Amino acid sequence: MSSVLQPATADQNPPAAKKYRPVSSHLAIAPPVSVVIPAMNEAENLPYVFKTLPDWIHEVVLVDGNSTDNTVEVARELWPDVKVVEQRGKGKGDALNAGFQACTGDIIVMVDADGSADGNEIVSYVSALVSGADFAKGSRFANGGGTDDMTFIRKLGNRILCGVVNRKFGARYTDLCYGYNAFWRHCLDKIDLDCTGFEVETLMNIRVVKAGLRVQEIPSHEYLRIHGTSNLRAVRDGFRVLGVILGERSNRRALRRRPHHSPHHSPLLDTVRGKAS
Repeated sequence: MSSVLQPATADQNPPAAKKYRPVSSHLAIAPPVSVVIPAMNEAENLPYVFKTLPDWIHEVVLVDGNSTDNTVEVARELWPDVKVVEQRGKGKGDALNAGFQACTGDIIVMVDADGSADGNEIVSYVSALVSGADFAKGSRFANGGGTDDMTFIRKLGNRILCGVVNRKFGARYTDLCYGYNAFWRHCLDKIDLDCTGFEVETLMNIRVVKAGLRVQEIPSHEYLRIHGTSNLRAVRDGFRVLGVILGERSNRRALRRRPHHSPHHSPLLDTVRGKAS
């Protein structure tokens, strides 16, 4: 697996140029990037989502959660090469798992289909990964991040749950329940996602810490959902997140003994472990 981030200069010879995907006039990357978008009845929002996706990504995987509108047709019109996966189960976690299994890229990016995420931020996630991180975690509360779509109750709940995870698992997160993340494909073998609902992001964040993976937070701005209403329910899903935290705490010791060796070491990266980077 290549993890090169190099200047995209005009004097590259043809064989070398074919190896890299130009990201901007200054950067090019080698690893293919897959973007996974779980969607159910998001036809009206997809134009806003796809319009911000960079054209240098390798593939878009849309997981359709049995939509009753024309979500799939709109996606194919906007991105002709989109890979459509029909979700067999229910829930966001189930949809993401289905999408991850369909990806062929070395890097996987998770993006919500409601128009709240800016695809232009993907370059920041990918840059962190090719520079040495295993998992690039979006944060609305890191310096430079923000949110237009959280009530006071949701912010308070997120802050409390984030504090519990940091204390119990030795993490240093500023955000917990956010669905904009990116990671190397090999991470899937170490975090073993086995939940089906909105708590999937919390489970991922806990298990990357327990697996000893290097995490870098990426400041991200969350915008308002453009059309429709969210299936998220603050109290119900908050209790599900708490259940995940308690469940992972109960088997913490066993998983912490799992050995881990990663080829993407960088002493400059801030880690989420409880020791100094």
